[in-house]
Amino acid sequence: MTEKEYNQCVNLYADNVFRFIVKNLHHEEDARDVVQTAFEKLWRNRESVENDKCKSYLFTVAYNQMIDHIRKSKRISLQDTFAEEIKVGAQRTSNNTKQVLMAALERLNETQKSLVMLKDYEGYSYEEISQIMDLTESQVKVYLHRARLALRNYLVSRENVM
Repeated sequence: MTEKEYNQCVNLYADNVFRFIVKNLHHEEDARDVVQTAFEKLWRNRESVENDKCKSYLFTVAYNQMIDHIRKSKRISLQDTFAEEIKVGAQRTSNNTKQVLMAALERLNETQKSLVMLKDYEGYSYEEISQIMDLTESQVKVYLHRARLALRNYLVSRENVM
């Protein structure tokens, strides 16, 4: 990958990567850090990355950085986790559709949440998602199906029906 191709990759995918990460982390500064680190890794490894694979490489690195960030933040401050659970619990009681949907997404594990965000929010194909998350297409379909079932079961539960 040349410097020009790297710059094209940045221009094409920076917004998409940032949007994906910020939707999962819910914190813009942390998302910026994760995206910046992903672009740094792409720059350092640009000679070994093919230009037509830069999107997949970039999303894979960003996804892995996000998972590492989540793990670090969970280890650092357990109190923040409890505060977030209280916040999510408070959102469940609200009749606001967006809040109920966000609470439902928060109940999913990291992989399921990322799959739903990539497929249903960002609109990526199963093949692209499999490359980004280092899963087979079959795994993507199965995990996504299970995530959607979990979302449906939560959303149609008695306390969430509007």
